[in-house]
Amino acid sequence: MNGQGKSDRPVVPKKLPNKGSPQGLFAEGVEGRGLAKENPLEQNPPIGRRAAPGGQSELQRIRQAAGRSKEVRFSALWHHVADVDRLREQYLALKRDSSPGIDGQTWQQYGENLEANLQDLSSRLHRGAYHAKPVRRVYIPKADGRQRPIGIPTLEDKIVQRSVAQVLSAIYETDFVGFSYGFRTGRRPHDALDALAVGIEWKKVNWVLDADIRGFFDTIDHGWLVKFVEHRIADQRVVRHIKKWLNAGVLEDGKRMQVEEGTPQGGSISPLLANIYLHYALDLWADQWRRRHARGEVVIVRYADDFVVGFEHQQDGQRFLEELKERFRQFNLELHPDKTRLIEFGKNAAYNHRKRGEGKPATFDFLGFTHMCSQTLRGRFCVLRTTMRKRLRAKLKAIKEGLRERLHEPIPEVGKWLKSVLAGHYQYYAVPRNSPALMALRHWVQRLWYRKLCRRSQKTAMTWERLQSLSKQWLPVPRILHPYPNQRLGVLIQGKSRMR
Repeated sequence: MNGQGKSDRPVVPKKLPNKGSPQGLFAEGVEGRGLAKENPLEQNPPIGRRAAPGGQSELQRIRQAAGRSKEVRFSALWHHVADVDRLREQYLALKRDSSPGIDGQTWQQYGENLEANLQDLSSRLHRGAYHAKPVRRVYIPKADGRQRPIGIPTLEDKIVQRSVAQVLSAIYETDFVGFSYGFRTGRRPHDALDALAVGIEWKKVNWVLDADIRGFFDTIDHGWLVKFVEHRIADQRVVRHIKKWLNAGVLEDGKRMQVEEGTPQGGSISPLLANIYLHYALDLWADQWRRRHARGEVVIVRYADDFVVGFEHQQDGQRFLEELKERFRQFNLELHPDKTRLIEFGKNAAYNHRKRGEGKPATFDFLGFTHMCSQTLRGRFCVLRTTMRKRLRAKLKAIKEGLRERLHEPIPEVGKWLKSVLAGHYQYYAVPRNSPALMALRHWVQRLWYRKLCRRSQKTAMTWERLQSLSKQWLPVPRILHPYPNQRLGVLIQGKSRMR
């Protein structure tokens, strides 16, 4: 894959609006905006220097050049990455209290001599003296009790990775398909949730493929990833540094281990690389498949490595699943056999289950919510989204441990902490029709707090009535913070189709 010919390039499907979508509501986004006619198309166009602080004009010109043709390969990007102003911008965007890498350097320490450090970093990037360092591996608990490996790069690696990701995103945002939502500018998890709900409710969806990629971030094939990047990036300095980060290895318990595949979760460049990999391995293929082979409607929503596909016909779902398994084998990916299933889900699922005497339809989880078949008060089918039980249990476990650590702290201090924890939970999970799960969380937090307060002293004066007074002061009553999916999605797309 040398970029000179087109025979080895993946076919990029033309993204067209879907006609006849009901009530102007659509589940997926179509990328690409109108470009100025006066900007001529150039092969590997020279992008001008920054016109203003922040580099927005440069990024806009890069995006315009990428949007004019899917065949353009960019050969002069590194000076944008190594620009001191851009490096400073990425440093200031880092979290101040994030854990340091293997060199132990913190954000505050680097900032004590910031300008000299950035000038030195820029110089090393320009002359090729910058070297990627191994990431420090740590483990964080998952909701199901397992441990998730996280790689923590050094501070300078974070800065350079963020700079590369910002420049490359200007290119790939014109390529990514509309149903890709994870780790993209202006797209949040709730946008993906809304797109899925609207797609199932308003399109002819009767079957849902709930898919899970086994160990995705640990199984990404480095060779394929580099080939995918080179479809658009001809600047070998960018490609070389991506290879450096992939091959830098990890440091765990003082031992350095070489990594032959995968990209560490926690790196600033990892989400973009993961999106690029799945763009070619899944998105383009799935978009072509539903256009060429599907007999009925197909709705796709992907957020990072989590994706859900809705089908009108069971035969389409079964064929898609079998062909997807074969597709993934080509790129060193595998669907988890125990977590991937095709279930009956949609407008007619409840009726069909009752007719067969099978009880309620199956449910599926996506982005922290369990999705169920339900009805509105007027009897219209809707997708009910409620907090996943294991997420709720994990939150209560974390609160219980936090209360134990704060056992002897003043009540107002503990109350402030509980208030912030609940407010953060509500901020994500306070979607329409999820009030029972939110109220259940508040109730159990009350009970946990009461138990801890009773253990503060053998002569406690704590009563349930007094706790109710404290709860009114410190435990906020949940209220719905998000609009209904069709309302928010309708505002975002402004009447434009997001199905294709």
